[in-house]
Amino acid sequence: MGCVGSSQTKADGTVKKIRKPKPWKHPQPITKTQLMQLRDEFWDTAPHYGGRKEIWDALRAAAEADLTLSQAIVESAGVIVQSADLTICYDERGAKYELPKYVLSEPTNLIQDG
Repeated sequence: MGCVGSSQTKADGTVKKIRKPKPWKHPQPITKTQLMQLRDEFWDTAPHYGGRKEIWDALRAAAEADLTLSQAIVESAGVIVQSADLTICYDERGAKYELPKYVLSEPTNLIQDG
């Protein structure tokens, strides 16, 4: 009674490749420290909005890793990638996980601390 094959495999047999989000701009220029604070706040609160903690942990690890490792993490965790940039994912039970771009990449208007 297990899952057969990868849950990321599309109907044609290919796996959805993860990519970095398109360049984006924060409403106001922010520093790296402010960006890290936003990310920490998101990851600390995200599991409280639903989904499984182990999936949130896998998504965080994937968001903080390079693309090759990210791909391996989401595949091994059974994450179903809806958007190739990881902004929308699902687990095997159908729970939705939405990731803001600021946890996946830096804005184009990031300013130096200090």
